Amino acid sequence: MPLMRDKIIGHDLERLAFRFTMLSDSELVQCQISDAAMDELAGMQGTESSARQAQFMSLRETIERIASDLYDEAPRVRGHVVRIFTRHLQR
Repeated sequence: MPLMRDKIIGHDLERLAFRFTMLSDSELVQCQISDAAMDELAGMQGTESSARQAQFMSLRETIERIASDLYDEAPRVRGHVVRIFTRHLQR
């Protein structure tokens, strides 16, 4: 079952990832995509932290589809965080 779009949390400088949430029915699903994966999707490298939200917005539909696919493949464990890395883009 596909996840539904929810909120943007923002760039996590400590984890070098962009965080967002999605919904599975009424359950909140924490998601994040690594900076490297987002840069690979955009076909660039070294995007500044201040530009990450705009980059996410331009790739949002693709990123959310990948997150939803990964969620469907993962075991159903409450509190599971969907994490997208470059290896997930090689499919």
